[in-house]
Amino acid sequence: MILKSQVEWALHCCAILAGLPEGRYLSTKALAEFHGLPKEYLSKALQSLSQAGLVHTTLGPSGGYRLAKAPAELTFLDIVEAVEGRSRTFVCTNIRANNPCRAPGYCDETPCAVARIMWEADEAWRDKLRSVRLSDLMEILSKEIPADLSKRSFAWVLERAG
Repeated sequence: MILKSQVEWALHCCAILAGLPEGRYLSTKALAEFHGLPKEYLSKALQSLSQAGLVHTTLGPSGGYRLAKAPAELTFLDIVEAVEGRSRTFVCTNIRANNPCRAPGYCDETPCAVARIMWEADEAWRDKLRSVRLSDLMEILSKEIPADLSKRSFAWVLERAG
């Protein structure tokens, strides 16, 4: 399974937005510049987050994005599904029905073992993403990012936040 690059972008942008002070917004331009991404493409990911109700947007010179919920209320799954959608990652086309040796009705009653295993794997993946909150990521990052880099990054973001 390959996720859209917009999933990575959305997760990183949400991590930045999680650190914004109350009432402040960060523009698409600033988020794109911070991550070295094309603004036009990043805008699509941010629009997906907005349509899913995960971020608030505001227009004007100090406009931009901010989280609509506390980081403890947002899961990785929320963000992934905002960009990718909620549909299963495996689609069964029931090719076993093409078997010239099959018994009548054999493939008509229940999903095959391949589909069931793939759907179970998809649900396990979603369970993992559902179990990780944006606040968990923030805690990990606070331990992993060197203090001076964190301080410089936060200052850079605050200079551009409206």
